Formats: sequence, structure tokens, C-alpha cells
Amino acid sequence: MRDWLVQQRIKFKMVGGRKSHLVTNWEIQRKMKYEEELDPLFAQEIVKKLGSDNLFGCIQCGTCSATCPVSHHMDYSPRRIIAMTRAGFKDEVMRSFTIWLCASCYSCTVGCPKEIKITELMYTLKQKAIEEKVYPSRFLIPVLARVFARTIRHFGRNHEGWLLLFMFLKTNPFKLFTMSGLGSKLFFKGRLEVLPHSIKGQQQLLSILRAVENGNGNGNGKHGE
Repeated sequence: MRDWLVQQRIKFKMVGGRKSHLVTNWEIQRKMKYEEELDPLFAQEIVKKLGSDNLFGCIQCGTCSATCPVSHHMDYSPRRIIAMTRAGFKDEVMRSFTIWLCASCYSCTVGCPKEIKITELMYTLKQKAIEEKVYPSRFLIPVLARVFARTIRHFGRNHEGWLLLFMFLKTNPFKLFTMSGLGSKLFFKGRLEVLPHSIKGQQQLLSILRAVENGNGNGNGKHGE
């Protein structure tokens, strides 16, 4: 069972030239999770995709959270994400912003005394969230990841023009108008192509991608789409 979450709404009032805290009301919200609501297979599924079972060796020392440069922006620290993953809090982990805020700096991985690949864990959780579509529909990072993966699958290489076009169409179409000036300058300077180019041996690349996906337990051949 999770702890009680108590939040205060505090307003400031000037009293004698000083700010005094006035608690106007309390919001008490009970957040509980019973064992029967947990997913006991979630940790094993993530470990299988991760390709390493040392996730269960975490000693909860907090080194990952302490070394993470963006942990203060996360809703759950990396240490808590590991603990929640092992405990089966699938819904909370999949819907957290933590996995999308990871800067991929590998500070946590380098500093972990148990040599847990925490950065790879974040990638795996993001991959799982994209597969199950449990992220906000217009959230930029997962949309960018899906468009990038689809572009690589179709053309064998990235195409900046298409990447930006579909990313903004799926997240914020009005952003296209504000970026049109910059896009025109890049186009006329030959830095932005209109039509994408496919690589040679595209079928070989698709075979490699399918082999990697099947090796990670994703046998449907549609990862990232």
C-alpha cells in the first residue's frame, strides 16, 4: 500500500511588511495500491527485454538519483522507478514522466555499485510505453521516437524534413507556421531536402531490424510503428 499524499494550498499575505504563510485548505488524497492490483509479471517482462537480470540486485542506495542531472524535474526518481518496476507498479511506471526526461548521460549507469544498466532500463520502459500507447497523445518525445523509427524503417535513413513535418503535425500543427521562415532559409541554402532518399540494401536493413526485435521478445516486426 502506498503512502497517504497530503498537499497544502498556501497563500501569502503581507503582515507588517513580511510574508506569512496562511494554509487556506488541505487537500488529502488517498493513494493506495493493493497487492492484487500489481502486475507480478511486469518486472520479468522488462528484464527479458533488457537482457539482464541484475535489476533485482538493486540495493536502493540512491546513487542513480543523486547523480542524475534532471532528477529534480522527475515525478519519480530513478531509484523509485527501479523499486516500482520490481514491485509490479506497471501503470505508474508506464505513465510517469521520468522515463521520458532521461538525458541518456549514463551517469547513473557509471555510478551504480551493482552495475545495473539504468539508462538501458529507461530506454526499455520507453519502448514498452510506446508499444502500449500509454503516453499523452501530443507528448513530443514519444511522437518523435515513433516518427524517427518509421522513417528509418521506410527509407533506411533519417530525413529531417519529414521528421519535423510529421512531428509537428502530430503534436502542434500551428508550430509549422512559426517555423516556416527558418525552413525556407534552410531549403534555399540546400540544407533541407523536400523528398527523402532511400538507402541501398533496404531489405537487408529490415531483416536486421526484425532480428533485433525478435531477439528482444518483440516478434511482431512492428516496433516503433
